[in-house]
Amino acid sequence: MDSPNQIQEYIPVVLLALVALGFAVSNLFLSAILGKSGRRSKVKDIAYECGMLPEGKASARFSVKFYLVAMLFILFDVELVFMYPWAVIYKEMLQTDPNLILGAMLSFIGILFIGYIYAAKKGAFNWKN
Repeated sequence: MDSPNQIQEYIPVVLLALVALGFAVSNLFLSAILGKSGRRSKVKDIAYECGMLPEGKASARFSVKFYLVAMLFILFDVELVFMYPWAVIYKEMLQTDPNLILGAMLSFIGILFIGYIYAAKKGAFNWKN
């Protein structure tokens, strides 16, 4: 059974959640009330494109190559998210277990390199097609 002391530790979290919820609801409420007082016109409701009138379709079609490049960017950019914590603990881990820390990163880089070779063989980096 939880002691009253442990339950009291959650009070700041609950208060923060209530304040955040109250802030969000009050902002939505105020924007709905104050937003109705403004005047709407056809000119104000059109999309703003750097002072120019919008031309063409609103939803332009993109090539599959665009999405492929985006996915490759995400794939090879996310590796930095995993490398940063490794680099932070590398020095202290090197003294306790050097083979584990180096082996983990080498296997990670190896898997990424296999993905890079696969993408290169499929022609994903051929920008002219």
